[in-house]
Amino acid sequence: MSLTQTAKPPAVSRIGALNRALRTYQWVKNVLLFVPMLMAHRIAETELWTSAALGFVAFSLCASSAYVVNDLVDREADRQHPAKRHRPFASGALSFGFGMVLVPVLVVSAFGLAWVALPAAFRLTLAVYLVVTLAYSFVLKQQPVIDVLVLAGLYALRIFAGGAATGVPVSEWLLAFSIFFFLSLALLKRFAELRRLEIVGADALQGRGYRGDDVPILRTAGQAAGYLSVFVLVFHIRSPEVSVLYSTPMLLWGVGVLLLYWITRAWLLAGRGDLDDDPILFAAKDPASYAVFGLVGALLLVASL
Repeated sequence: MSLTQTAKPPAVSRIGALNRALRTYQWVKNVLLFVPMLMAHRIAETELWTSAALGFVAFSLCASSAYVVNDLVDREADRQHPAKRHRPFASGALSFGFGMVLVPVLVVSAFGLAWVALPAAFRLTLAVYLVVTLAYSFVLKQQPVIDVLVLAGLYALRIFAGGAATGVPVSEWLLAFSIFFFLSLALLKRFAELRRLEIVGADALQGRGYRGDDVPILRTAGQAAGYLSVFVLVFHIRSPEVSVLYSTPMLLWGVGVLLLYWITRAWLLAGRGDLDDDPILFAAKDPASYAVFGLVGALLLVASL
């Protein structure tokens, strides 16, 4: 038997391709479902952790169905992208027919879990997420500006989903912070994609409606949105709500400084072409980001003692 015949079995390769198609590494975004209970300082309530965890699973399955739909729709454009051409459906590792079967299996699993174990408000939020992501995959992603607003809204919707799953209300300040912060991340994602294409000599972002000369406006708008999110946080420090939850609110100014550092550094790296297309995944692999958010957590903890 030749070396070629003894290569990795097709089943193993197919499992790896399935894992990439589901984008399980993207599930880290759904940790946002835990934010409402954490910010409300209700971490000692076991039932809330259970509800948030079940919501995390349901949301992740639903998100994976949207990723598969997006990749099926995008497979022709992805074949022209230097990195996305390796995605399972673009490369042919998984067939179009397999994807068409996989999508309903994921959707039924997500909503089945939500129906059995979670409140109606969560199911409604999950349905809104699915509808918006499908609209994004088929139409909205091709509309400049609208696409980044939708991406920011989908991040914020995860926080709403966490509140719906646990029954913890989402405060107005958290909503405002989320909108600006996630808009900055969405703009950063598009900016990073354009910069990486510029480096390889491409002039436009296929299937997204952006061109190379859009880089300056994306940078300006994205940085402004990020700094506005920090302004919202700092403004919130002076509110009565903070004095109830934190014994030493002044320490929260340190959180603002850390976020300013992280946002500025992320945009600096993106401008150099050193940032991955997705800033969330960049943060998940970046030691400096772990340090920053670890310090943020420590400041929040100390401030609440």
